[in-house]
Amino acid sequence: MPHASPPDGSTALVLSGGGARAAYQVGVLQAIAGLRAACGHGHGGAPFDIFSGTSAGAINAAALASGADHFDHAVRRIARAWAHVHAQQVYHADSLHVIQRGAHWLTLLSLGWALARWRRVHPHSLLNNAPLAQLLEKLVPLQRVPHLIRAGHLRALAVTASSYNSGLHVAFFDAGDAQEPWVHSLRKSARGPITHAHLLASSAIPLVFPATALPIDGHTEYFGDGSMRETSPLAPAIHLGARRLLVVGTSRAYEPPPAVPVGTQQPYPSLAKVAGHALSNIFLDALAVDVNQVQHINQALALLTPEQRSRSPMHPLELLVFVPSRSLDEEAARHVCDLPRSMRVLLSALGVPVNRPGDSDGALASYLLFERAYTRRLMALGRSDALARRDEICAFFGWQDGGDPLHLVQYSTLSGT
Repeated sequence: MPHASPPDGSTALVLSGGGARAAYQVGVLQAIAGLRAACGHGHGGAPFDIFSGTSAGAINAAALASGADHFDHAVRRIARAWAHVHAQQVYHADSLHVIQRGAHWLTLLSLGWALARWRRVHPHSLLNNAPLAQLLEKLVPLQRVPHLIRAGHLRALAVTASSYNSGLHVAFFDAGDAQEPWVHSLRKSARGPITHAHLLASSAIPLVFPATALPIDGHTEYFGDGSMRETSPLAPAIHLGARRLLVVGTSRAYEPPPAVPVGTQQPYPSLAKVAGHALSNIFLDALAVDVNQVQHINQALALLTPEQRSRSPMHPLELLVFVPSRSLDEEAARHVCDLPRSMRVLLSALGVPVNRPGDSDGALASYLLFERAYTRRLMALGRSDALARRDEICAFFGWQDGGDPLHLVQYSTLSGT
């Protein structure tokens, strides 16, 4: 819901969640950075002063906010990381760890919780994301954020997470002292420096990665992925003063269902298919709903007279939204064979036909496929989708397009993709 904001109206970058699918966001940002250079606006600070992210989008947002004084460098930095990523950098993918945790889960599924209670087997998650903590230390210099806010390079950074204890959806934010926290039904905000623990919590895919303990209101609660119970993904940026929002999602908003021949008997869904469907519901639905709501409010405000609009507590928001033009599930199905063998065995046990690339349902794999062949494809798609809307990007930022493609090519090359 749009709320009143300071008259200057800041520009925000809002990045949604989606595990490995967030590589698509980096491609969009590469195109924006290259297009800015092609339009003659040079280098330096970011074209955004508010960064808001959820799940893997929170990691991207935090990495960019940490380099808000050198935006092009920050984009190249995260582009190199995504272009060379391996699953082992995000979670333990060796056979020992995967078999230990996977066996525990399959035991619980096949023999029941009674046996687990008897044996005192209580696995916290399907996978262990300890390697991600080490990667974040190198990739995201969060200690720079308070300095950048004081120096005026950055207005605010917000990352969201969901509390398993209170059930509340929380937006953790770092901003100037004038920014007041906000509270709504089932969601609230919490001021304080953003840490790597906040990023681990925000990106902890439910059941897949373990919850993270975070201090809040004088005590500690366990938090998981910020996409859970996120009814309004745009709200943190709006509360922090944004009137113009560039939003990058990780799924087609209105992707048609696959065609099924008449009379075909569909098989019973595998655990992998059910899990992928559940994750899609968590990660992908809320953003489209929130964007539609803002668009409807903008249309309603346009019908008011200038005097009526001046008395309204709401104001129009300028939105520029990017979502993939192709199905990332289908792309993941073609690359599931790139995962480490231990992960392929685990996914096979859950019902993914990993030996037939392209034939499997790629929904679950699309979130876990931190492998460069897949992420580079998503980054290329993000660049292509963004450049296809070159005029809209220039209009959003007020840039004069010189039509120079050279910087765009150079930028993609320098980013390592």
